[in-house]
Amino acid sequence: MMFDAWLTFAVIAGAVYLFVTEKLPIEVVALLVLASLLALRLVSTEEALSGFSSPATITVAAMFVLSAGLQRGGSLYRLGELLAQIRRGWLLALAMMLLTALVSGFINNTAAVAVFLPLVIAATVANRQPPSKYLIALSYAGQFGGVCTLIGTSTNLLVDSLARQSGEAGFTLFEFAPMGVIFVAVGVAYMMVARRFLLPDLGIPEQSDTGHAGRYVVELLVGEKSPAIGRRGSELLPDDAGDVVMLEIFRAKQPVSSPRGEQVQAGDRLLMRGEWRDIEQARKKLRLDYDHVARDLDGDVAAERLHAEAMVAPGSHLIGHTLAEVRFGHTYRVRVQGLHRHRLAIRQPLDRVPLAVGDVLLLDAPEKSLAAMRSDPGLLVLGERVQERTKLGRALLAIGVMTGVVTVAALGWLPIVAAAIFGCIALVMLNVLKTEDAYRAIDWRVIMLLAGVLPMGIALQNSGAAAWIAGIAVDLVGGYGPVVALLTIYLLTTILTEVMSNNASAALVVPIAIATAETLGLDSKPFLVAVAFAASTSFLTPIGYQTNTMVYTAGGYRFTDFVKVGLPLNAIFLVMAGLLIPRYFPFS
Repeated sequence: MMFDAWLTFAVIAGAVYLFVTEKLPIEVVALLVLASLLALRLVSTEEALSGFSSPATITVAAMFVLSAGLQRGGSLYRLGELLAQIRRGWLLALAMMLLTALVSGFINNTAAVAVFLPLVIAATVANRQPPSKYLIALSYAGQFGGVCTLIGTSTNLLVDSLARQSGEAGFTLFEFAPMGVIFVAVGVAYMMVARRFLLPDLGIPEQSDTGHAGRYVVELLVGEKSPAIGRRGSELLPDDAGDVVMLEIFRAKQPVSSPRGEQVQAGDRLLMRGEWRDIEQARKKLRLDYDHVARDLDGDVAAERLHAEAMVAPGSHLIGHTLAEVRFGHTYRVRVQGLHRHRLAIRQPLDRVPLAVGDVLLLDAPEKSLAAMRSDPGLLVLGERVQERTKLGRALLAIGVMTGVVTVAALGWLPIVAAAIFGCIALVMLNVLKTEDAYRAIDWRVIMLLAGVLPMGIALQNSGAAAWIAGIAVDLVGGYGPVVALLTIYLLTTILTEVMSNNASAALVVPIAIATAETLGLDSKPFLVAVAFAASTSFLTPIGYQTNTMVYTAGGYRFTDFVKVGLPLNAIFLVMAGLLIPRYFPFS
């Protein structure tokens, strides 16, 4: 048995390393875990594939479709437009967080934040307030609301499914709500204070200013009459170039060996990074051009062209693909002039960089191209934008279907998974969504992740590894009482969630939580609640949760901004968990 346990630990150690380093996409890592466990005979074939038929996986897929129905109907946009009419800063922040938390309790919180994000930016700029004072609060509010119901996050559903697989009692739709509402209230109150004293003031971007997202990487062409010709790379930029840095020189599509020592030639392409205004100033002085090799993208030369920013959204079909692979310019009829990414250095031509969640593309485009881009769920057009008008009939149908799903599941007339499937069918039959729209709405990366990590929990239980870890934990903290053991599980989940996928961390800790409860002779439910809440609330880093990644890029934040605001909030939630979980979910 211990040999199987050590094999399981080896697989999990490799998975954690890959999750943290992001050397492979998270869904690929999850499927690699599944295949490894099956190849090592740590799980049976049926157990390895059980994630694909799990109620959690199917319910999450259905919830993506139901969320898309609300978005397509325009009801969420209408709520966002009403929110944007608030002029007082404190009232806007309070209403934004309460509305986001409410919506996130019933639809995917990433979708809710994606809808409200550009609206909040537009509202704050119009009211002459810095967006950076609001966007982290927006992300956190989506997470507050998600813990209030079983369907609020995929993590809650995953914990419920793993518990049922282990023979434990699952959770009802609103079983988290009494405690979750308290977490929302405390979280919102904290953020009302934190937004004033801890969130940074990064200034108010002008409505025509495209630089609020931070530093861009651009690729510029050296023309025949450019004064850059003959200068060495180290001497290229003028003294007043500001924050601009030259990264690479590409000649005949290949990087030169020494960009700082090489002399620039006509036809070279220069890769630069810096604030947009500084780049534009240097570009004009050196008479550098954007590459207009695809002349058919110019369109009507007399038509007004706009600068816009488009963010790669979670679940986007563009993730992992380069601009060249998807023929981005021709597909959307736009030109990409720059790319902004917080975490990774870019040293390749822009059309060869695989896109990632949170990447911001600076676009030169006519208004009609931007209008088409706004309807693509894989992209979020930031800044001032015209929202899709609310279609009242379709919006009411979508709201009615979602209300019906929640009511039927809450009353116990049907299991949640059945109610959600019926809801998806109703959306298609009522023509709120087309069949192809329903398929596109599902984030298949999340589905593959869920299906892949479920067997990890099974292997931990089958091999005895979970019981062994639980035994060590009980020996260390069991003598201090069940609350300390509970807080240990909560803290372990919190730490793992900050550095890897929240679903993966939940799948890893749930078997340990159940084994710990059994060793102490206690009900496992409070320990499962600790895992669900800790895995669904990631405040400390911008990479722990997708909504954090979205606002990290859009707000121009630094990594330390999340630490400064999120660390106290994590500590507050840890204390609250120790006080409230035993009250609402007794140990016996």
